[in-house]
Amino acid sequence: MTGKDQMSPGPPLTADGPGEARRALLRNPGWRVAPSLLAADFARLAEQVQAVEDAGAEMLHLDVMDGHFVPNISFGVPIIESLRSRSAMVFDAHLMIDEPDRYAESFANAGCDHITIQIEAMIGPTASPPMQRGRTLSPHQFAEAADRAAALLERLHALGVSSGVCLNPATPAESVRPVLHRVDLVLVMSVWPGFGGQAFMSEVLAKVTQLRGWLRTDQRLEIDGGIGEKTIGLAVQAGADTLVAGSAVFGAADPGQAFRELTRLAGQAAGG
Repeated sequence: MTGKDQMSPGPPLTADGPGEARRALLRNPGWRVAPSLLAADFARLAEQVQAVEDAGAEMLHLDVMDGHFVPNISFGVPIIESLRSRSAMVFDAHLMIDEPDRYAESFANAGCDHITIQIEAMIGPTASPPMQRGRTLSPHQFAEAADRAAALLERLHALGVSSGVCLNPATPAESVRPVLHRVDLVLVMSVWPGFGGQAFMSEVLAKVTQLRGWLRTDQRLEIDGGIGEKTIGLAVQAGADTLVAGSAVFGAADPGQAFRELTRLAGQAAGG
C-alpha cells in the first residue's frame, strides 16, 4: 500500500466564507501558473495584478519575508489587504517567517485564501542562521517539526483558509510526510528563498516526483524558484501542478502575454 493510499482527507474547510469558491480551486486536479507578486513593480501593483488576472490567472502568489527566516523583507498585511478588494484571484501566501503561528490569523483576516508555512521554521530560529544560505532539517528534527506544524496546520483550517507546507531545497521530502494528510498543498522550493538571482535547481525535481506519489488527487504540488520558459516543462513533467513564476511574468514587457505563454508551455508539457 502506498503512502497516498494510506492518507485520509484533512479537516474540511469552512464553506460559508467569501473565499470558499476561490479555495475550491485548489482541490481541482490540473495545473495552473501562479504569478508571484514579489517580482511586480510596486509602484504599479494594482495595474500589474489586473493585467495577469485579465490574462486568465486564477492564483496570485504572495511571498512574505521577515528578515529573520530569510535575510530579506518583502511585504505584509497592509499590501495584501489593499489588493484583496481589487482581485478575485486565489491569494496564495507563502510565509517565509519565524513564528508563523503568531501571524497566521492576521494574514487570514487580510484576505489570504491559502497559507503555506515553512517546515524549517517549526524548529525555531537558532537551528541554521539564514545568512548561511538557508535553513534545512536533519532527520533527528523531523518529529519535532512535524508535531509543531500539525498544530498550526489545524489552526489554519479553523481560521477558514487552506493550508500548505514548504520545503527548502536541501530539506528531504520525508520531513513533511507525517503532516501530508493535513495539508491542501505542498510547496517545493527550487531556489533558496530570500536570495535573488539564483538559477533553477534541477536536483529538486526528484523530490517533486517523490511527493507527487504521496499526495491525493485533491492536494496540490507547487514549485517556486527559477520557473520560466525553459524550466516550466521540467517542473510539470516531474509532477508539479502549481507553478509559481515571478520575474518570468512581471519582468516581461507585457506580463499578461508572458503569463499566457507560460500557461501554454505548461499545458504542452502536461500533454493538454
